[in-house]
Amino acid sequence: MLQNNPELKSKIDQLWNKFWSGGISNPLTAIEQITYLLFMKRLDELDQKRQADARDGWSDPYQSKFEGTWIPPEERNWPVAEQRPIDKRTLRWSEFKRMQAEEMLQHVQGKVFPFLKDLNGAESNFTHHMKNAVFIIPKPALLVEAVKTIDEIFEVMEKDSRENGQAFQDIQGDVYEMLLAEIATAGKNGQFRTPRHIIKLMAELVQPQLGHKIADPACGTGGFLLGAYQYVVTQLAIKAGTKNLEPDEDGFVRTSVAAALTEKAQTILQESLYGYDIDATMVRLGLMNLMMHGIDEPHIDYQDTLSKSYYEEAEYDIVLANPPFTGSIDKGDINENLQLSTTKTELLFVENIYRLLKKGGTACVIVPQGVLFGSGGAFRTLRQLLVERCDLKAVITLPSGVFKPYAGVSTAILLFTKVWGAKDKVAKPATEHVWFYEMVADGYSLDDKRTKQEGYGDLQDIIAKYHARDAAADADRTTNCFMVSRTEIADEKNNFDLSLSRYKEDVFEEVHYDAPGVILDRLIQAEVGDVDETELAKVQSGIVRELLALKEMVG
Repeated sequence: MLQNNPELKSKIDQLWNKFWSGGISNPLTAIEQITYLLFMKRLDELDQKRQADARDGWSDPYQSKFEGTWIPPEERNWPVAEQRPIDKRTLRWSEFKRMQAEEMLQHVQGKVFPFLKDLNGAESNFTHHMKNAVFIIPKPALLVEAVKTIDEIFEVMEKDSRENGQAFQDIQGDVYEMLLAEIATAGKNGQFRTPRHIIKLMAELVQPQLGHKIADPACGTGGFLLGAYQYVVTQLAIKAGTKNLEPDEDGFVRTSVAAALTEKAQTILQESLYGYDIDATMVRLGLMNLMMHGIDEPHIDYQDTLSKSYYEEAEYDIVLANPPFTGSIDKGDINENLQLSTTKTELLFVENIYRLLKKGGTACVIVPQGVLFGSGGAFRTLRQLLVERCDLKAVITLPSGVFKPYAGVSTAILLFTKVWGAKDKVAKPATEHVWFYEMVADGYSLDDKRTKQEGYGDLQDIIAKYHARDAAADADRTTNCFMVSRTEIADEKNNFDLSLSRYKEDVFEEVHYDAPGVILDRLIQAEVGDVDETELAKVQSGIVRELLALKEMVG
């Protein structure tokens, strides 16, 4: 959608530039502050819409979040006579945006932002993680400019929604994703955002269903949880008879609008998404990302899922993740339930994901390609676990440009279902065949710009061929996808190597070249044109003389 709306792109760029020139140059800090403002605006809009729907009889009675008075948390223990209740109406975006610059900054900083932090009540996950959040827009002029630009962005979104028939909630989600895309530097410990089309691809491969408990143990801004949520909502919308859902620029049909869901389905879905991250800013951004997409109470928590303090095991039906690479964890803090003798996070995360799955649960995980062929003991042990205790369904290698501009690392997607638990005796290895696919293109240029290309690259082909895979039919190893038996992968020669190149057969085409004399004649003719032999013999020097000498040598 955003590819087709330069006006929206330009407004978002303006917003960035205002923050940059206003003294907030760290992209994460800027995103966090912009997020708070977007959230205030969206809260007011949603509240007014729900009030109108209730008035017109479209929905159940609704009590506005801005009705009555609000007492700031620090005054709640004061004697009632000393408390200073604030009229909640003044906390609305549509009210405070009309204030003068100085007054607006004081009001938003001192009243609106604390109200936002307190929003879901003292017990809520959101309030808990917002506790340490700070509003640091320093200048009245920057706040006024930001409020004005956000109003303009919402106008463009409304217009786009009317003209192109795309649900407003989806457009708003896209705008937020676009803001998040500006985190254009790799984070600490090899964190970087997973492109949305790769997330959609992975959701199509695992096909989450309503009622599945879904997790991401290193969730960042919540992209995988959102991908799973949108997949489920879209499938339910299609089942309910929703028409006119057009494929997006990557060929995926998606909506985050949960209107077709019954209240019961919405509650089940809200209760089924769990994310964890070790970066407090990411936790807040993830919470708001999901709330912006209509998930009122997301379960995203601050937690190091590899550490001793994390106990969950055999909890989830689906795990979708792109855990941080290149990191190491302090040996003393590794959860003792993890058996691999390594401190490499990319290996520990995959083992941990296996432990988090219920039996019969499926994971789709991005790993650096080194995990597929690394020769260390822990690498081999992990691959053996995936092949014997799990049904390793697919290994999809991705081109190295997929994560640009953050990183040029070569990665692969592993797709596996847990069959045997960590303590079970393996009666029979769980994998029969592994499906390999070599993705060459993902629909975007593989340079730093990542420009959209014509078509969908290999995305839709991967989905179609994966779901139709067949050991007998997929035997041709000269193509970009084929199946390999477990016995071949586990034999002494391959020793559980999972790199596609080990099993792929290269095809060498025989090329016929003209004789050297013929090629030299052609070069001479290109230099002098059609000249007879006697004229040529008179040439004493230069390139033509050298070509003639060469011709004599080759006879």
